[in-house]
Amino acid sequence: MCSKIIIVPTPIGNLEDITARALNVLKEVDLILAEDTRTSSILLKKYGIGTHMESFHKFNEHKQVGSVVRKISEGVQVALISDAGTPGISDPGYLLIRECLAAGIEIECLPGATALIPALVNSGFPSDRFCFEGFLPVKKGRRTRMESYKSETRTVIFYESPFRLLKTLEELASVLGPDREVSVSREISKIHEETVRGTLAYVIDWFKNNTPRGEIVIVLKGKGKENEMG
Repeated sequence: MCSKIIIVPTPIGNLEDITARALNVLKEVDLILAEDTRTSSILLKKYGIGTHMESFHKFNEHKQVGSVVRKISEGVQVALISDAGTPGISDPGYLLIRECLAAGIEIECLPGATALIPALVNSGFPSDRFCFEGFLPVKKGRRTRMESYKSETRTVIFYESPFRLLKTLEELASVLGPDREVSVSREISKIHEETVRGTLAYVIDWFKNNTPRGEIVIVLKGKGKENEMG
């Protein structure tokens, strides 16, 4: 049997949003690689999982990846998790997966939580064609990226920090016009989950009067009739 690493999505909010299969994997592997062991220990404690954890995050992944690949090649059963959601989606994971594949190690990715799909469905915008942009560039290339949305007919999804949300919405309005429709979801699957829908002008006004907190997903409606379903 070939060596394998298992990519395990974890809840993005409510700790019950995890599959029975994911829990079984986390119980059965020899080692869990966690973005932050302190955060992940809350989930593992809830489900009585005592598997050994080690940190694997964006600040140490280049240093650790070689050692991890060797362990898996030698037969150590490893699962990779992030603080929330699916590893590799705006979270550490890509580098390890790439190096494992190069070493002939099988990748098994379990289905599970990710913030972009609930935000897309909640938006009410067409979901037959969409693109995920991750986080917008903070500086270089930011304006160019936004300019590309002028003619984009697909629904566009990206993540944003609550501290940059207003600035991003205002910049989008200056590039795309204040009447472009947008949906902003925050704290998905948590107690204070909220989705605000409307024009960019409306949503900007909303968050000027209601300070944004928590994890943010912006869903931008595509341009024109080409984006309409049906």
